[in-house]
Parts: sequence; structure tokens; C-alpha cells
Amino acid sequence: MSRNYKKEYANYQGTSEQKKRRAMRNKVRRQLIKEGRVRKGDSTDIHHRDGNPMNFNKTNLVVQNRSKNRSFPRNSKAGKK
Repeated sequence: MSRNYKKEYANYQGTSEQKKRRAMRNKVRRQLIKEGRVRKGDSTDIHHRDGNPMNFNKTNLVVQNRSKNRSFPRNSKAGKK
């Protein structure tokens, strides 16, 4: 199946919001590296339980394998109970 690049570009979110969310995910990763919970290159992801990367409370963060963290569909109810 070939990709529809025009459709992908039309659905592309504003870059400023994406940059903020990515920066917050990177910040959380750096914090957990300092705490010793993860290491660089250990093939783990930081899972945000509520799906919001801007929420970095310790109760919201879980260290998971990449395959498990990336296995659920990305929609409004993804991974939520």
C-alpha cells in the first residue's frame, strides 16, 4: 500500500504544539535517566498513562518495552480504561 503524502500533510498538526510535546517527552526521558530508571539505548519507552506528554507526574509515568508501548491504536480512547 502506497502512502498518500498530500493527505498526511493536510492532517499535519501545527509545528509549535508538536515541538512542545516532543520537548516534554525528551525532558521526562532525561529526568528518568538521572534517576537511574532508564539508560540510553536500553530500548524502552516512557509510557504516559493518560496519554498526555505534558503531564509528567511520577504516578503518570511507566517504563515499558518499545513494542508494548507502541502496540495500541492511536486514537482518542487508545490505551485508556
